[in-house]
Amino acid sequence: MMYTDSISATSNASALRQRVQGRSVADALALFAADDPERPLVLLGHQRLSLGEVDAQAGALAGAMSGLGIGAGERIALVLPNGPEFVLALFAAAKLGATVVPLNPRYTPTELQSLLRHSEAAVVFAGGPLEGLRGALPELRHVVTLSNGAGTISFAELLSQGGQAPRVEVDPQEPFAILYTSGMSGQPKGVVLSHTNVLASALGTVDAIGLRGDDVVFGVGALFNSFGLVPGLLGTLLAGASLVLHDGEEPARALDILEREKVTVHHGIPTSFILELREPGLRERKLGQLRTGIVAGAPISEELVVRIQQTLVPGIRVGYGLTETGPLIAVTSPDDPPHQQISTVGRPLPGNEVRVLDPEGAVLPEESVGEIVVRGPGVMSGYFREPGETALAFTEDGFFRTGDLGMVDDEGFLHVLARRKEIIIRGGYNIYPREVEDRLHVHPAVLDVAVVGVPNEVLGEVACACIVPVEGAVVTGPEILDFCRETLADYKVPDLVRFLDALPTTGSGKARRIELARMISAEESSRRP
Repeated sequence: MMYTDSISATSNASALRQRVQGRSVADALALFAADDPERPLVLLGHQRLSLGEVDAQAGALAGAMSGLGIGAGERIALVLPNGPEFVLALFAAAKLGATVVPLNPRYTPTELQSLLRHSEAAVVFAGGPLEGLRGALPELRHVVTLSNGAGTISFAELLSQGGQAPRVEVDPQEPFAILYTSGMSGQPKGVVLSHTNVLASALGTVDAIGLRGDDVVFGVGALFNSFGLVPGLLGTLLAGASLVLHDGEEPARALDILEREKVTVHHGIPTSFILELREPGLRERKLGQLRTGIVAGAPISEELVVRIQQTLVPGIRVGYGLTETGPLIAVTSPDDPPHQQISTVGRPLPGNEVRVLDPEGAVLPEESVGEIVVRGPGVMSGYFREPGETALAFTEDGFFRTGDLGMVDDEGFLHVLARRKEIIIRGGYNIYPREVEDRLHVHPAVLDVAVVGVPNEVLGEVACACIVPVEGAVVTGPEILDFCRETLADYKVPDLVRFLDALPTTGSGKARRIELARMISAEESSRRP
């Protein structure tokens, strides 16, 4: 059975959809900037950038990059914190017809080098000089930094040199962004999203939560990921709303911002909401203007949804999706029955078709558990430079295979029952066990290892490295963690280390990860008071 277009579009959403249909991201920015140039788009502390200022400064930056020989079709990498510079560089790339490649600033130099090489980025915007990387990246011609450094260009200097942005006709089907995510192997793959993909997904989010021009949006903790980029930044743009940027996870600071900026729409991962709900003095805060938002990025319990609704955001919505799907596939609605709002991820967004398949690829009837597949306007065109992986990711009739198990009930609501095998989602960040295991296998004292996820009340899950040491080796948990920190981003470093005599294995010799996770989880539970 197939389920489609379950959320009805309002007349406002239909009018908005018609306005941006057939346009590029740069066209959409210019259109809304012309409508209301003084409307604030980006807020960060005391900084305020209006639509007109973003359009003009992005144009100047595009003109300056054009003067450096950067043009349509080239890749521009952004290794920047949440801030106006990220927003300006992104829209400048769109004006040039270039493809933006947002990357996590927390990546290690080794990780960055690998992704910059794969993307063949011609320019990288970064917070620092990226010392030692340029020699290994033959395609990289310019490094633009927020601070001065040898062999780099200052962002402020480049912006001041800007002139008229070149007139570039951009086909909306051309790539707008390459967003790196990993498959089951942990090997990063570049998800290619077109201008049409991201604008369609952003419109779907605006419609789903009823985003308005007078809204102030908060909770986009990372602009480099698909949620921050599409529902976060582009959704805010299309609704004519304002986006409050922030860089950090301190709950007290987040509540300060919610109160000071009179935020009305609060997005976030479950961990963010848990920490805010635990913050002392929450009930004394003046947060009555909060009305809605989307919680996504990790599994969420029904109990937590209820707590958020009762204490913080009355109209919180639960969303589900992946980077490859633009990102959102489905979102709960205020019109849904109360029990469906907390126990499901809602119905598919307009234009999305969801099926549930059995292992042989046959379509299953409602209430049947199988793999969730989706086809829709936000679904990626493929993986960058990987036609083989792209072919494996889609069914013959063009549905993307999510790898997640779920079912659709008799009312059309989507239930996600299990995530992709093995992936650990720690505080909204994906950890791919294979990547961490590959690092640990290099350690001379490690004979065998399996990294599994263990439930955690705050982070959702934490990673535990289950290690079988080499006979006679003397090694400690802290030594293992220090070894990981040398090459892995901090969020990928295991939270727990356990030494075992042997790993439980299947008949084919594969580690029984579920058994390991249960064992470690039971051990951790027994330690709690």
